[in-house]
Amino acid sequence: MARKINYCFGIMIAGLIMSSCNPGATPDNEQTEADTAVAATDDGFKQIFDGKTLDGWEGDTAYWRAEDGSLVGEVTPDRLLKSNTFIIYQGGNPKDFELKLEFKITEAGNSGINYRSEVFPGVPHALKGYQADIDGKNNYTGQNYEERGRTTLAYRGQKVTIPNTEGKSEKNAWTAAVVDGSLGSSDSLKALIKSNDWNTCHLIVKGNHLQHYINDVLMSDVTDDDTTHRKMEGLLGIQVHVGPPMQVQYRNIMLKNL
Repeated sequence: MARKINYCFGIMIAGLIMSSCNPGATPDNEQTEADTAVAATDDGFKQIFDGKTLDGWEGDTAYWRAEDGSLVGEVTPDRLLKSNTFIIYQGGNPKDFELKLEFKITEAGNSGINYRSEVFPGVPHALKGYQADIDGKNNYTGQNYEERGRTTLAYRGQKVTIPNTEGKSEKNAWTAAVVDGSLGSSDSLKALIKSNDWNTCHLIVKGNHLQHYINDVLMSDVTDDDTTHRKMEGLLGIQVHVGPPMQVQYRNIMLKNL
């Protein structure tokens, strides 16, 4: 027993000597800032918001600004909205992609991330297309909603197929949608979303398969076989919704084309 203790003690002393000779060394489970920067580029993601300006984005600056590293959308009592407004990414029309970001929204807030969308004519800064829904009360956060289109495609907790058949929007949901499975109850998934605090959102959009993750948990899963209405590429934008005064913040917005 004494021999084993002496051996371990010797190993410890040797490790201390090596660390003193190399004061810049870090433990294996820690990353330096340089390591983190390399990882951020090696995984294929590109930062599409610089945290300081609205460069590369277009929207109504009465409602959108860059502040403290965040893209901020805000509705104030003296600037209420008449229609939903978006700030739109100007870097192309993503087709197959992954999007990662963090968001924080006030309780009265209503927002969302539009993708594979198109400009809706006649309304300034309006989009039509798929949306990862986000709201302050977390009643809808994580669901798949088609803005100015088929409306709700999948509620939170649903795995859905949209068949290539006729349908209509009824009670704010697409009647043709077929629920194939469950990802968990809406309430159990809601419990994983933080109120008035930072959450992560990860969208994986490939072919006709659309997945919305919040805090690394799959919240909705849509396979869109509806060749009449689906879109395979389009604009990316972030929404501020008509309603009471509110604020939403987005940061660390990262895009990877697949």
